[in-house]
Parts: sequence; C-alpha cells; structure tokens
Amino acid sequence: MRSLTGVAGCGRMGRPMLAALRNAGLPARGYDVVPMDSPHITDDIAVFSEDLDTLITVVRDIEQTEQVLFGNQNFAAIPSLIRIIISSTLSPRYVRSLRARIPSHIALIDAPMSGAAIAAQEARLSFMLGGDTTDLDAAQPLFNAMGKHFHRMGEFGAGMQAKVLNNLLAASNTAMTRLVLDWADDAGLDTSALLDLIHTSSGQNWFASGFNSIEFARDGHAEGNTIAILVKDIASALDAAPEGADTTLPETVQHTIKTLKPRL
Repeated sequence: MRSLTGVAGCGRMGRPMLAALRNAGLPARGYDVVPMDSPHITDDIAVFSEDLDTLITVVRDIEQTEQVLFGNQNFAAIPSLIRIIISSTLSPRYVRSLRARIPSHIALIDAPMSGAAIAAQEARLSFMLGGDTTDLDAAQPLFNAMGKHFHRMGEFGAGMQAKVLNNLLAASNTAMTRLVLDWADDAGLDTSALLDLIHTSSGQNWFASGFNSIEFARDGHAEGNTIAILVKDIASALDAAPEGADTTLPETVQHTIKTLKPRL
C-alpha cells in the first residue's frame, strides 16, 4: 500500500501546504468541511480516510481539532493511520494531553509553523517540531516539501511550547508596529520611509519588515481573521505560562490586538 498523507483543514495555510506536498511528488489529499473546487480536496469523510497513513491537522483551534480527531470526522480512528502531525497553533497543555487519547501505535508529532500564507505558498515555512527522533526522521520528507527551516525542540509538545512563545513576540511586534505607524501618521511622517528606516535600524522586526507583503498587515480585528488568530495564540501561551508568572504584558498585547482598527 502506498504512503498517503491527508491535510485536514484546507484554508489559507492548509491548502498551499497540500499543494506543496503534491508538487514534491508526494501522494496527498485534503479535507475541509467547506466544499472546494479542487480535485484533491474533499468534504467526504470516507473518501478522505481511505488508505490514509499520515494525518496533518491545520484547523483553527482546539474545538475544530477535537472534531477532526474525535468528533464528527473522528480521523484518529482511521485503521490505516500510523502518524498524526498537529500543525495548528494550540495550547501546549492540550497538545500534550492528546497522547493519552490517541492509540499508542499512532506516532504523534507537533509541528506548528511560522511564515504566514505567503511562506506556505512558496513552500518555505518554518516548523517547530516536537516528537520522538525516529518519528521526526520518518516524517522529515513531508516537512522538506512544505518548508525551509526545521527546529527540533524536544519531545512531543515541545514544538507547540516553542511556537506559542514565538507567537507572543510576533503579536507584540504586530501591536507595537501598528501603534508606531499610527503615531507616525499623526506626526506627518511618510510610512514607507519609516518602514525602510525600521528595517535597517534597532526597531527591526518581522512584521515591520514584511508589512507590504503580509496579507493581514493592515487588517483590523474581526472574528475569524488572521489578526484574531493572534489573540487565540496569546491565549494558548497564557494557558501554558509558568505558575505565578506575571502575565500583565502579554494580556496587554492581547487587548491591543483586540482593539486594532483597519489601516487604510
């Protein structure tokens, strides 16, 4: 039987990840609850499940992950499945709890990614990986097809812990860069000139440097958009905060993201 990979959740990240796998010559199909005009993506659970040995989940949150693994889709029960890769950004506590709920013969890897949709489309994602070394080695051809940078952080759950910490910084950069640009507008500064300055100066950060290519850079906060995902990601980091930690700063960043208005 040939090795077949399935991507559950074919939205702004999952769909280009599926395309990257197929472009690399790897047999892969996608699943989404929303019907899509693609011969490689189905909303039929039985069709998606047939002969599947690797499942990559790229859904939005814990609720959708529960549906994919145990609920309406129940893909964790696919008889041919030997590997589940969690690529959604979720609470590390939740991710670690999955080990006790998934059959022991199924390898679990957490592989959240960074780079936004543009990096997924160009197959240059950065993956933060957690899992057994043997399992990671076996799955590496899949990551090679979708990404360019691979960071092995430790055992299952360590990749997710690293990702939410990374995303705390990403959210902070987003909130502060947007504030700086608003203040620059008020001062009459040219935005393009300021962004060029930031890119080569001490304020440099991924959000400012990629402002004109990041698809959500000018968005305000709205339910379901990418800016709102940062709010969720901060919540995931807070869920795994050390006991007694001062969470004032990340909570302030989270509030700031929630109040962002569109930048025209």
